[in-house]
Amino acid sequence: MELKHKDNGEKGAFFIRDEGHRAAEMTYVWMNDNVFIIDHTEVNLRYEGQGLGKQLVAEAVEFARGRGIKILPLCPFARAVFDKTSDYNDVRFTR
Repeated sequence: MELKHKDNGEKGAFFIRDEGHRAAEMTYVWMNDNVFIIDHTEVNLRYEGQGLGKQLVAEAVEFARGRGIKILPLCPFARAVFDKTSDYNDVRFTR
């Protein structure tokens, strides 16, 4: 499996490919130069239960940390991961 990231300056996605198939994807949109909003996470039924969604959130967190920016997790899955993972509080955007 291969984890990839794409970003066009307005929106982006972290995704995991397996043998040419998209196994999981998490999308986001930029709120401003310093904050992006995770708006959707989806795992292909074939790959459920393997922790791929959590991997995507962890990758987004590392991306944010590396750039000194924040994340607003509006997607219910991402929000639940943030709520359960206090280690992510440093990148969580709060209004």
